[in-house]
Amino acid sequence: MPARPKTSDDAIIEATRGLLESKGRDGFSMAEIAEAVGVRAPSLFSRFANRAELLDRVELALWAALAAELEAAAGVSRLQRKPLEGLAAQGRAYRRFAKANPNGYALMFDPRASQTAEGAAVRGAALAPTLPGFVALVGEDRALAAARVLTPFLHGFVSMELSQAFRLGGGIDEAFETGLETILSGLLTWRGSQ
Repeated sequence: MPARPKTSDDAIIEATRGLLESKGRDGFSMAEIAEAVGVRAPSLFSRFANRAELLDRVELALWAALAAELEAAAGVSRLQRKPLEGLAAQGRAYRRFAKANPNGYALMFDPRASQTAEGAAVRGAALAPTLPGFVALVGEDRALAAARVLTPFLHGFVSMELSQAFRLGGGIDEAFETGLETILSGLLTWRGSQ
C-alpha cells in the first residue's frame, strides 16, 4: 500500500500564494514552500517540475479566484436586469481583488508566464462572468468590443494604483468611480448609436 501524500497540490499552491504576497515573485525558494506545507523540497519536485511550473499553476489559480470574485459581485440575473449596476460592481470587485493580491495580480500579467492552451482557456474564462452584463448593455454583437474598452481601464488604473503612480494627491477612489461611470455610460450611449 503506497504511503499517503503529506500534502496536496492545492495546499502547495495556497502556500505559494501566501509567500508570493509576503515576499514577491522572486523572494522565496522551493525550500520555503516545502517548509510551509510540511514536506521536504524534493517532494515538491515530484509534483511540479520546477519553480516556473509551480508559479504558472499559482497564476491560473489566481485567474480562477478572480472569476469567482466577479461572479459573486454580480450574478447573471443582476447583470441582465441592471447591467450598469452589475458591471460597476464587477469593476469594483476587480479592483478589490488586485489590491488584496498585489503580487499575485502582478504575476497574472507577468510576461514570463507560460502560454499554454490551458492557460489561455483559464485566462479567457476569468472574465467570462462579465459577458452577460456587456451583452445586456450593448448587445451580443458589441459585447466583446465593450469588454475590451472597460478591461484596459481597470487594469491600467489598478496597476498605477498598486505601483503608487498617483502622486498628485486627490481622491483615488473618486477618480476610479468617475472613470468606471464614464466608460459604462459611454458604452450605453454607444449602444444607442446602433
